[in-house]
Amino acid sequence: MTSANTSSRTKNGRRRDGRPLVALTIASGVVAGTAIGAGGAVLLQKPAGPCRNHPVGRETAQSWTVPQVSPAGMVWRDYHGVLLPHSVDGPWRTEHRLASGFARTPRGALLAAVHIAVRANAQWGPKVFEPTIGKQVTGPDTDALLASARDLYAKHRSRTADGAALGRAYVVLEGFRWQGFSPQTASVDVVSAGPGDSDVTVKAVTRIQLQWQDGDWRVVAPAGGSWGGAAAAIDSLDGYTRFPNGGG
Repeated sequence: MTSANTSSRTKNGRRRDGRPLVALTIASGVVAGTAIGAGGAVLLQKPAGPCRNHPVGRETAQSWTVPQVSPAGMVWRDYHGVLLPHSVDGPWRTEHRLASGFARTPRGALLAAVHIAVRANAQWGPKVFEPTIGKQVTGPDTDALLASARDLYAKHRSRTADGAALGRAYVVLEGFRWQGFSPQTASVDVVSAGPGDSDVTVKAVTRIQLQWQDGDWRVVAPAGGSWGGAAAAIDSLDGYTRFPNGGG
């Protein structure tokens, strides 16, 4: 996927080639901080404040390390316009547009964070977000996240067949930075970029927390059930590990 570029946008929120402009920030759908713009386009919304997440207990934080994870050797594959990383650490199962099976390693946790957060989003339709949230998301705000995805999909599904994806995404995964990792819990910040609502490229960082449950990584639902609350705007990738070529 090419880097996020808004030069081909028109005022009605569509590209000059006729495709609807769809952009997400991950964590994602990847996928945080989305807004509906003109013409029904889903736009990347510049978050207004700092990330909100569930608090991490002192015992958990003390058991964390900050791993060194290299993106070298990852294979990037297209998912509705988003290039997602794959490696020997996962995902090992990718049936029916879903992804599961991740190694109990830092790289496995990073891959789980990206794949699950992207799919836990209304953009891809209930055949994707329902089982993803139902089986791969945990925490007290899981029901709120599911309700939010259902509401957003119902609001905008008139422009597509019932149950189908709302469209492709135009977003690039740019980098990541660890908050901490243990074999039981992890927290990682993921940076994505895409066209915003003012003909500018928006960069946002989304904090994704994970827990190891029943033999696989689960993403902790963001506080309040909103990915937007887990995201914050950034201007630079200084201090982050960059994905090669901006994700692929």
